[in-house]
Amino acid sequence: MPRAASARKGERGRTPAAVKATAKKAANRRRGDKPAGKNNGGARASAKVTSAKSARGDRRVAEKTVHGGRTTIATPGSAGSASRGKYVYCIIESGDPLRFGPIGIGAEPSETVMREHTVIPMSFGTIFKTREDIVELLRSAAEAFGDVLNKMQNKLEFGLKVLWDRDQAVREVELEDEDISRLKKEISGQKGPTYFARMQYGRLIDSALQARSERYVADILEQLREVSVASRINKPIGDKMIMNAAFLISRDEESAFDTKVKSIAARFDKLTFKYTGPWPPYNFVNIRLKLEKA
Repeated sequence: MPRAASARKGERGRTPAAVKATAKKAANRRRGDKPAGKNNGGARASAKVTSAKSARGDRRVAEKTVHGGRTTIATPGSAGSASRGKYVYCIIESGDPLRFGPIGIGAEPSETVMREHTVIPMSFGTIFKTREDIVELLRSAAEAFGDVLNKMQNKLEFGLKVLWDRDQAVREVELEDEDISRLKKEISGQKGPTYFARMQYGRLIDSALQARSERYVADILEQLREVSVASRINKPIGDKMIMNAAFLISRDEESAFDTKVKSIAARFDKLTFKYTGPWPPYNFVNIRLKLEKA
């Protein structure tokens, strides 16, 4: 049956399918025994639980940066918390209760559970007051969680961001595009007002950069399709990022994915590739906990 992997707060410790379930606690609980959940963002499962406070957590994993075939690794610092409660990291399938040792947010070892288990990730800050609250959720949403676990069996998530030097890209476009090159010369040679010419130049530059970045992304996605189960494209952040994606990878393809990313990075030596993982499938599982007072 599904089981929640959790620890006391403060201790060291695109295959979508819509499924719904409801968990509702009896009204005769002791005052103050209120669990809480926080929405996460694919396979879906939704459930109602009684409400309380939530807190943020931290994913601790190394980020790999690949540029021109060279790889560097940066590990984020740890974050602690002094509040108490049952912090639920994920849900797994097990016939018996399991213990994973002193796992916790921001502490080593972290991400221990998914080494040998398929996990349904819960959103950060999903806290329950008591063990009984967690059991009630699992009991009421067992069918929904089981369906999601089946779809995510032996799958992991990797995040990939691709960045470029925008100024360098502009210079390349100016040299390669005849219309842009001619317009730039006209602007530099004019003695009078150049407002409208500059507006046209800006529109042409933006269009050319958009087309170029789309070609890069399409090429990268096509090459990674053979080593991934599914992908999800998120909105890029800032002018330097042209791709912000998540990939669902079979556990036995992890090494192949890593090799393929490095191969693509070596080919596109003007781009910088940053990828993280393995993660639980955050971008491919949607757990919705609808808060309800008992």
